[in-house]
Amino acid sequence: MIPLTLAEVAAATGGRLDAVDDPAAVVRAVAVDSRQVGAGTLFAALVGARSDGHDFAAAAVAAGAPAVLAARGVGVPAVVVADPSAALAALAAHVRDTARATVVAVTGSAGKTTTKDLLADLLAELGPTVAAPGSFNNEIGLPLTLLRTEVDTAFVVLEMGARGLGHIATLCAVARPSVGAVLNVGSAHVGEYADGRRGIAAAKGELAEAARDAVILNADDPLVAAMAPRARAEVVTFGEGAGADVRGVDVGVDQLGHASFDLLAGGERHRVTLGLVGAHQVPNALAAAAVALRLGLSPERTAAALGAARARSRWRMEVTRTAAGVVVVNDAYNANPESMRAALATLVDMRGAGRAIAVLGGMGELGDAADDAHDALGRLAVRLGIDQVIAVGPAARRIGLAASLEGSWDGESVWVADADEAVATVVALARPDDVVLVKASRSYGLEGVAEDVVTRFGVVGAGIEGA
Repeated sequence: MIPLTLAEVAAATGGRLDAVDDPAAVVRAVAVDSRQVGAGTLFAALVGARSDGHDFAAAAVAAGAPAVLAARGVGVPAVVVADPSAALAALAAHVRDTARATVVAVTGSAGKTTTKDLLADLLAELGPTVAAPGSFNNEIGLPLTLLRTEVDTAFVVLEMGARGLGHIATLCAVARPSVGAVLNVGSAHVGEYADGRRGIAAAKGELAEAARDAVILNADDPLVAAMAPRARAEVVTFGEGAGADVRGVDVGVDQLGHASFDLLAGGERHRVTLGLVGAHQVPNALAAAAVALRLGLSPERTAAALGAARARSRWRMEVTRTAAGVVVVNDAYNANPESMRAALATLVDMRGAGRAIAVLGGMGELGDAADDAHDALGRLAVRLGIDQVIAVGPAARRIGLAASLEGSWDGESVWVADADEAVATVVALARPDDVVLVKASRSYGLEGVAEDVVTRFGVVGAGIEGA
């Protein structure tokens, strides 16, 4: 973080110093978890559903915090503000304005974290880069990422999520991105929008309106391409179609699920083989390439960096090869109809001599579309030739039923009540060379199924090969 004195923190947040003996004490980091506080760390006392950060103020100061960002006096040095969450955003905006870094923001219904991770690798070729850890894409995570900006930081890569209109605009007011990339408009959180996917497009397009210098749009997604008139900055497109500025052509997938394609950009052509798993990673790679190229990375270096990149975030097409010869693909971080279809297609690509086993949980936040979406998923699994469907939990019952109705008989489609039963079923069924995909929305916690299956079969080697 760019160092700030407590007096400067108070000025940036509109707060007042309370019980502070040294207004010149320096803040070098910010944390919202008192367990992460060290010397020079400002502790933001946020109030959550289960805990109140003010209760940990004294512990944070004892651990080295020069003060606490708090809504009231807490008996230790504090910067007292009206709303610690709003003050956190104000402090991040101040750091953003103080820094010389170029801010890049990414949004979309799927692929945000993967694209952000790819950009972290690509932009590091040009200068020191800060990127959000995991999926820090909301009103707390985004300011915390901005606050990691150092004096010499050249690029900050942010991820922006939304569950309604105005959410991304609010994040953009803090981040003021120079470059914004919109990946796709899918069905994630569709239940939160009255206008369905058009409502999602309206929300995602807020980034196109806010980006100052360039907007990177997916030419293959009509709802994203239609955002071009909303942009105030230069528009750069990516995709596999002939009209895109940055193109991927001759796409192929090997038996390990790794996609290859030719990158066409700037009049050059370079072959890229991704270390990530799944053909659905190609659009994410093209989006990252378009951003990096716009910011000055050559096509040749962009292609090389894409090929060298590996996933940084857990539970996104994470591949583990077990001692029993069974391959487990843990993609249980999140799920929506589009990402489910992509994961099942990748499972088929990876099947090889063994069988494709899909362990599927529910997809959340689909609203009235939930029943039809789960029904369609079960039927798709059969049409793709998935050998075994294991639907887990009440929300996924319709997946198993639809698979059976589509023609998955003789135990090829089963429903189990919970994670423990899912693990037992997989362990009983899976044989050497089989590939087991585990996928569901994060709220269903199926990542534990994948981890338990790996433990039961024994670990030989693991790699986060995709996201």
